[in-house]
Amino acid sequence: MSNRPTEEWTSDESYEPYIGRWSRLVAPLFLRWLPGRPGASWCDVGCGTGALAHAVLAAERPAGVLGVDPSEAFLAGARAGTADPAFRGATGNATAIPAGDGEFDVVVSALMLNFVPEPRAALAEMRRVTRSGGLIGAYVWDYAEGMQLIRLFWDAAVAEDPAAAELDEGRRFPLCRPEALRDLFAAAGLGDVDVTAIEVPTVFTGVDDLWRPFLGGQGPAPGYCAALPEERRRDLRDRLLALVPRRADGSIPLRARAWAVRGSVP
Repeated sequence: MSNRPTEEWTSDESYEPYIGRWSRLVAPLFLRWLPGRPGASWCDVGCGTGALAHAVLAAERPAGVLGVDPSEAFLAGARAGTADPAFRGATGNATAIPAGDGEFDVVVSALMLNFVPEPRAALAEMRRVTRSGGLIGAYVWDYAEGMQLIRLFWDAAVAEDPAAAELDEGRRFPLCRPEALRDLFAAAGLGDVDVTAIEVPTVFTGVDDLWRPFLGGQGPAPGYCAALPEERRRDLRDRLLALVPRRADGSIPLRARAWAVRGSVP
C-alpha cells in the first residue's frame, strides 16, 4: 500500500539537512554558468531557505535580490542567512510574483519548477517580471537518474512496496529531464535556450546523516517514509543502506546531478 507524498515545503529545519545543503553546492556552479550581470536586479522564485539568493549576493554584486516563497518559515530562514541589505523577501509563488512588469534583469529558481502544478504558467509569470533583454534561469534535480540519494531511496521503496513506484519523482516529474526543460523554456518564447548538467558530491558522514532527513516528513520521499509503520520503515532503511557505498571511515559518498536551463527574454 502506497502513501501519498507531501508536496509542500514549509519547515526550514527539515529542508536544510535533506535537500537545502546540497542545493547550496549547486547554486554557485549554476551562477558561473549564467552570463555575468554585475549590478543587476534579481528575483529568486521559490527561494526557500535562500541557497540561490545567498549565492547571488556573494558572487554577483547585485543591485538587489527579491526572494519569493509561499512559506513564511522559509523566508525567515532566508533572511536570517544573510545580513546583506540587498536582499528582501516577499510572500508569493511562481504564478503570482509580487512585482511589476519588467522589474528584474534576472529571474531564477532553484529546485522549484517540478513542484509547480502549471509550469508553463510559471514561466509566463517569470517572463512578465523580467525586462526585455533579461535572463531567466533555473535548475532542478535529475530525479530520473542523477540524484543518487533520492534515486536509491525509491529503488529501495519500490522493492519493498511496488505501489510506491507511482510516487517516485523520477516518474512523476517530467521536468527532471533536459529535453523537457529545453522545450518548456522554448515554448515560453525565450531565446538562446541552453541546458547543462551540474554535478556535486553529496557525502554523508554516516548512516544517521543519510537516514535522519527522511524522517522529517516533508517532501515526497520523507512524506512517504514518515507515513510507514515502524516495522516497514525499518525494513526500508535496511534495504536502502544495503544499496549505498561505504568508505572505511563509515562515510557514504554519493553524487547529485541537477539540470540547469537558461533563456533570454526578447
